[in-house]
Amino acid sequence: MAAKKPERREYPRIKDSDISIELSGEGVNTISQSLDVSASGIYCKVDRRIPVMTRVKLSLNIPVKTGASSKKLEIDGVVVREHPVMKDGRAEHYDVAIFFDSLLPKERKILTDYIENRS
Repeated sequence: MAAKKPERREYPRIKDSDISIELSGEGVNTISQSLDVSASGIYCKVDRRIPVMTRVKLSLNIPVKTGASSKKLEIDGVVVREHPVMKDGRAEHYDVAIFFDSLLPKERKILTDYIENRS
């Protein structure tokens, strides 16, 4: 049995589909849901191709405990990976990884707390 590779990420990542996302910028204007999230980026599915290195603005709605409204974060990011998900020979949607390149410490804390409470 092969040894498991050590995690290289600085921040833990969790699978999560509860964060709603609005993406905009450089010809992009779409709504999505998270697939997984960390305090350094988010992976989501979108309805169109967004080329690698595209700068985007993200509006994340972070769920909070029952009875309270979600926390909204406005974050700048860069698409670092995109992958078409094919069905019947055509792209059904695209999975994209977005790196948060200007996260403030208080925003990172909100994400870190959310991830720790979901783990």
